[in-house]
Amino acid sequence: MTDFDEYIRQSEPDRQQRAYAWQTAIGLQAVDGLKPSEYLKDMARRHIEGEMTIDEVREQIKSYYQSKANREPDDEGKQEADKVSANITKILSTRTLDFSTNGYISLHRRIFEGVLKFAGKIREYDIMKKEWVLNGDSVSYLNWEDLRRAIDYDLEQERNFSYAGLSADEIVAHIARFVSGLWQIHAFGEGNTRTTAVFTILYLRSIGFEVSNNLFADHSWYFRNALVRANYKNAQKGIDYTPVYLERFFRNLLLGDQWDLRNRYLHITPSCEWKNQPNLSETRETGQAQDKFRTSSGQAQDKVHTDNPDIERLVAVIGKEQMSVKMMMEKLQLKGRDNFLRLYLFPALEEGFVTLLYPDKPRHPRQKYLLTVKGLALLSEL
Repeated sequence: MTDFDEYIRQSEPDRQQRAYAWQTAIGLQAVDGLKPSEYLKDMARRHIEGEMTIDEVREQIKSYYQSKANREPDDEGKQEADKVSANITKILSTRTLDFSTNGYISLHRRIFEGVLKFAGKIREYDIMKKEWVLNGDSVSYLNWEDLRRAIDYDLEQERNFSYAGLSADEIVAHIARFVSGLWQIHAFGEGNTRTTAVFTILYLRSIGFEVSNNLFADHSWYFRNALVRANYKNAQKGIDYTPVYLERFFRNLLLGDQWDLRNRYLHITPSCEWKNQPNLSETRETGQAQDKFRTSSGQAQDKVHTDNPDIERLVAVIGKEQMSVKMMMEKLQLKGRDNFLRLYLFPALEEGFVTLLYPDKPRHPRQKYLLTVKGLALLSEL
């Protein structure tokens, strides 16, 4: 995916973020074999340049297909790719996330609005899908009667999970398990992988990780096949659930590893050439991974760190609790609210150590603050 690389290489942050969003949104269409039109790419460039808003782009695409006189054989696929790409770009331009079953279902509706008749509706039938990576076999997806209960359970378990004291390896393994389980539910008739990917990006941002890079754009098909392998078991063939491929995807995304993310490594009967998936960044003789996280600048560092002592004090005070501004100020023995916000809270939010309990409602009357995964990792270091 190189369509918008010239913008990503530039230093202007707003253009970079818009380019990253378009790269990801367009790249995710590959999981269903869809490619956007050149018209969409032109509209995307105009949005990245600041000439159009994302809503203007969406309306322009809608009008384009309504008024198009000469129909082409692949118009239906291009129309889906174009509209869904624009919808995902709008979603990724915000950092809000409704971490609930209704929020997850609503995300599917927002992604496929104007494309699928059943956008935002849980399926009411059982499914199976033949997979190339499984030699035509299918993952066992959840039966339709239990879909909502399963989403409720997975999200509640994740909401109550504590990342405090975990190593980078343990955090990545847990995130892979959570995302894998959510995808296996397969709540919708179509669009499950794209919905899970967008939800994952928003969730990782909400818990302090920076995921503004092209991994989802360039390796969306690998991401889907890794989810398939993580949820496939066949005792007759001696095949067990294999989450390692998905973990390697997240290691590249979050830790800066360089696993070779090619789909042939994931096939259940690979040739000798494709049996061992290499880590292209592996230069250490011991072969052991270091604890490291990806910073907001996209660089990997050995441990979670901040040079701001005020952030460290705030992280230590919040700990594993949820606190209001008043509670944090009392714990820190501070009286000036403006100084507290400027020196403590805003920097901690900006660097991803602290998040809001109600991120989509900043002025919520019962608003409180808690540590992100990154914040909990810093707490364990302190």
